[in-house]
Amino acid sequence: MKELFHVMAKPIGPLCNIGCKYCFYLEKEKMFPKNETFKMKEELLEEYIKQYIDSQPTKEVIFTWQGGEPTMLGIKYFEKIIEMQQQYAKGKIVSNSIQTNGTLLNDDWGNFLKQHNFLVGLSIDGPPKLHDAYRVDKKGLPTYEKVIKGLRVLQKHEIEFNTITVVNNINSKKPLEVYNFLKKIGSNFIQFIPLVERLPDVKTNQLSFDLAFPPTINDEKNLPVTEWSVKPTQYGEFLITVFDEWYKKDKGKVFVQIFDVTLGNWSGLQPNSLCVFSETCGKAIALEHDGTVYSCDHYVYPSYKLGSITSSSLGDMISSERQKKFGNDKRDTLPNYCKRCDVRFACHGECPKHRFLRAPGGEYGLNYLCSGYKKFFHHIAPKMQTLTNELLQPLT
Repeated sequence: MKELFHVMAKPIGPLCNIGCKYCFYLEKEKMFPKNETFKMKEELLEEYIKQYIDSQPTKEVIFTWQGGEPTMLGIKYFEKIIEMQQQYAKGKIVSNSIQTNGTLLNDDWGNFLKQHNFLVGLSIDGPPKLHDAYRVDKKGLPTYEKVIKGLRVLQKHEIEFNTITVVNNINSKKPLEVYNFLKKIGSNFIQFIPLVERLPDVKTNQLSFDLAFPPTINDEKNLPVTEWSVKPTQYGEFLITVFDEWYKKDKGKVFVQIFDVTLGNWSGLQPNSLCVFSETCGKAIALEHDGTVYSCDHYVYPSYKLGSITSSSLGDMISSERQKKFGNDKRDTLPNYCKRCDVRFACHGECPKHRFLRAPGGEYGLNYLCSGYKKFFHHIAPKMQTLTNELLQPLT
């Protein structure tokens, strides 16, 4: 029986037209030869589209295009994508989403995206000073005005979009300023992504989470992360402040992904649509421009390479014992401190990529953001229960 899974396709690899200071994916260029052409070849693109449509058990197939910056490939490239999708659809409904920094969007893009009903994820970190703190171009210059220009293109052409905001050490201190700004620019679908980037140890040349004695969650002044990473408690406070504002003024009108997903877990009515808060993972893989497939978008490292679409099928890779173990390890490697937690059901230890601290008892594998999430979930518990009761009322 075919399994439902998702592919984050990167047809331009890590290549991007801007140089965000915190971007973890730009370094992936080092994985490829210096003369690499970061553009998925047509034969690979065709193979991927054919395989992905054939492997999905549902009548609707959703393609997600990311990078790097996928719009650097140009409209003609995406017209070819549409042509191939129509060729291999075999009666299925095919839809597309694209994640972009928005700086290259113009009316031609607007016409194309509208014509083919693309859902657009637009990256923007807040008003000018907050956005431009880290989201700069290759020369270190601000990108805010170019992003807003791209946003206006989406609005002009009535293209459905959501905003993706990376919560870092700077904008996390201005939760209401960020949230109210996103509403002001017309975003009714909001995603918050916590920025957590680990530091390498200079002496061992290993990531600090591989060291013998990673710090405990209580040691927030000496955490092994970059200066732009959000602090755990600060992220919790950010979410609390935004949630209270949303609950008071915007519930039912503005959709904040983490609040919707949390309600799903609280009520038990729907399977979790966000992998980081699911009990297990492994159903969302990453496809690079050269056809190689990795266990996850956040695990594009040689040791997590599953294979290539030139020699293996997507279906075989997603159902392999290796990938199943990767997904189940999210649940099976939880420290006992997490297993005993009263809000475990809400986060399930969050993303394994962030589990590099020691729990208060010394046990390894605690999520870096644990203290922030616990503070957030405990704060919203009464209101979540109220929302759950309202949600369940029609069913009783």
